[in-house]
Amino acid sequence: MYIRDCIYGESEVDGVLERLINSAPVQRLKGVHQAGAAYLVEETWDVSRFEHSIGVMLLIRKLGGSVEEQIAGLLHDVSHTAFSHVVDTVFDNRAEDYHEQIFDSVVRHSEIPDILETYGYRCEDFLDDSRWTLLERPSPELCADRVDYTLRDMYRYGKITKEEVEMFLEELVVVDGSMYVSSVAAGEWFVETYYKEVIDFFLDPLNIYSYDRLAEVLKLAMGEGILTTDDFLLEDESVIRKIKKAGDSKILQMLATLHSNVEVVIDEEDYHIHRVNKIRLIDPSVWKGAKLTPVSELSFNVRQRNEDAEKRARRGTFVRVLSA
Repeated sequence: MYIRDCIYGESEVDGVLERLINSAPVQRLKGVHQAGAAYLVEETWDVSRFEHSIGVMLLIRKLGGSVEEQIAGLLHDVSHTAFSHVVDTVFDNRAEDYHEQIFDSVVRHSEIPDILETYGYRCEDFLDDSRWTLLERPSPELCADRVDYTLRDMYRYGKITKEEVEMFLEELVVVDGSMYVSSVAAGEWFVETYYKEVIDFFLDPLNIYSYDRLAEVLKLAMGEGILTTDDFLLEDESVIRKIKKAGDSKILQMLATLHSNVEVVIDEEDYHIHRVNKIRLIDPSVWKGAKLTPVSELSFNVRQRNEDAEKRARRGTFVRVLSA
């Protein structure tokens, strides 16, 4: 099969990867929005977990990663629930890792183990992301997951150009199985782009509003027995249809406040919602002269940007709702 991706272009995929892409757990991710509830208030914020999962697989391939690591990249988000991280708010999970907690169970109770076994792979080898260092690295370093969702969102939402993306990808290098940049300029560019994602976009007041309001809807629906935990392994729209079908007037009234004409502003004095997300910082190492050096040690701009981003993240976002 051929895949055309907006970031990495056209690629041919066959064998175990093709079978996994066509499996029900991976196909479900087409109906799971990466930005959670945001698409309900801004329809263009519509990148799916499927697109991202394919992208992570392709980035790992581009960097010379093994088929095994490509499999891990393709599957890494397969346990993401409907509305992605909104469910972390529902369960008051500040680590924002609910999908990681259920990953083992979701994979084992699906067709994935049988597909892997058919091609000579063991399911157990893909249940721990820490062994795949192109796929996942602890913050503040780069990894395929972190790089793809940043480039994908910011390109799709018009914050960076395709030319910038391509130039950055050419600056990526792999040393001892991990991803780095080959110049200070590339490191500075990615730091700036990453904060456009995790500060400007994640903490956009409209984004915060959508998360908060939908989380309240989902909590109420669970409290009334309309939804169960298992329902979060459906697609986004399937969950919404189930809520609507129940016909609870209070819940429907709240759900109706999620629409494209919502008006919100940041107001730290008179606010309705205050949200503090998990703090996400980035400081990629630069590979130069057979040596790895954090870009913050080579760039005043990065040091300043990291300090500002941490302060902004710790302060959170204060949202005043003007109309809903």
